[in-house]
Amino acid sequence: MTKSFFIVLVPILILSACSSKFKESQVPAAAKETFEKTYSGIKGTWDKEDSNYEVSFKKDGKDMSAIISENGTIVETETDIPVTELPATVQDYIKQHYQGMTIKEASTITKANGEVNYEAEVADKDVIFDANGKFIEEEKD
Repeated sequence: MTKSFFIVLVPILILSACSSKFKESQVPAAAKETFEKTYSGIKGTWDKEDSNYEVSFKKDGKDMSAIISENGTIVETETDIPVTELPATVQDYIKQHYQGMTIKEASTITKANGEVNYEAEVADKDVIFDANGKFIEEEKD
């Protein structure tokens, strides 16, 4: 009986932990205020990312997210783009280094200082490139 209970309970606990959303009430007021001022009238869903807060939303029909610090500074924004809008150098790099794999999603990342990077999701990795399409790093998704 105990073994059966454990077999049923563990998957339920794992699923509920994975599916629980970060509550907006946990987001510092400064971060929420920055989002509301920057993206007036747009609703988003919040999550925690390291020591910052990430809000995902739609603007002008595009999926976007913003990373905002606890004190309300926008660290970066990310905008989904069609894979075909990635620079040719990025697409060539992926073909050469991830043979046989396809790019699932693509986005532009704009840092607070205006620096633009490209992100290509391949398998379970985010591959990051600079504005010229030069490889920067690979991150586990």
